[in-house]
Amino acid sequence: MSAVPTGVAARPAPAAEDTGTRRAAAELGPRARLWPSLAAVYRAQLSRARVARIPLLFVATFQSVGIMIMMRGVVSGGGEAEYVVSGASVVVVAYVALNLLSQYFGHLRFSGGLDHYATLPVPPAAVVLGAAAAYASFTVPGTMVTAVFGCLLFGLPLGNLWVLLAVVPLAGAALSGLGAACGLLAPRPELATLLGQLGMSAALLLGVLPPDRMPEAVRFARDLLPSTYGVEAYARTFGGSPDWAYVAGDMAVCAGVGVVSLAVATWAYRRAAVR
Repeated sequence: MSAVPTGVAARPAPAAEDTGTRRAAAELGPRARLWPSLAAVYRAQLSRARVARIPLLFVATFQSVGIMIMMRGVVSGGGEAEYVVSGASVVVVAYVALNLLSQYFGHLRFSGGLDHYATLPVPPAAVVLGAAAAYASFTVPGTMVTAVFGCLLFGLPLGNLWVLLAVVPLAGAALSGLGAACGLLAPRPELATLLGQLGMSAALLLGVLPPDRMPEAVRFARDLLPSTYGVEAYARTFGGSPDWAYVAGDMAVCAGVGVVSLAVATWAYRRAAVR
């Protein structure tokens, strides 16, 4: 028989060392990054909302087209028609961002759906931004159809429709943050639905009606609505020589409000998820 040295016998097995090292590495794994998590949530929400895409596009677009046809008997053309077409185009975004998104997050909160997201290694901002971006993506075709129909109805030029490709995401971000915050902060899901519908009604009335016909107090309320600046940005492009500095300024206001509203929605998500 051969004796085993004391130092060798006391030395731990290499397999045990490797297992412990791997376990420690697994416990201290890197946190999920924002942009990959955002892309994953966006794809998941997009596939979920794809089932309701056709009814969603039809309802939002039909509503805006009907409003323009009704206003055709009141507004003949000129600057007032520009605001009607711009406001009706942005209302498509407001219908989804304020109305549907507030209902979605209100239902998600009170049905326990937030518990599912809380167990996933994704940042709260990725959940809010991913859901908002997925719902807003469906508004682009309806917004373009509404704008084209309105321009043909009122005899407005079609040359600057490309501005809507910037207006839709910026106004959508501002309104989506408000809609998500309403759904997450409302004490009951019915109240979340009510707040979303009230917000959409405000965007409809204050955005479609020409501002020259509004009382001063209503104009002040109109200036507080973030979608107003998207309406203003698109309405300014109908002239022969648009002032692009003012257009860029209106878009910058939408972008700033969007950052703030999405930050509030992210805070509301964290608050609702820990309760």
